[in-house]
Amino acid sequence: MPTRKMWDHTIDIKEGFIPRKKRKVYLLSREKRGEVHEFIEEQLRKGYIRPPKSPQTVLVFFVKKKEQ
Repeated sequence: MPTRKMWDHTIDIKEGFIPRKKRKVYLLSREKRGEVHEFIEEQLRKGYIRPPKSPQTVLVFFVKKKEQ
């Protein structure tokens, strides 16, 4: 993992901030939730990711695969 740089920063949310759009929530099976949880815990442990501080963040983004 790259070392932290001086340009690494956080985005401070203004008090009273309200997100504009709500997105569709995709429910996962118990098995898939477990897989996602394990993945996130491993990435946190390794230091590849950090816990979110913003109310606007989500744990996982699902991206469609490109058609082959």
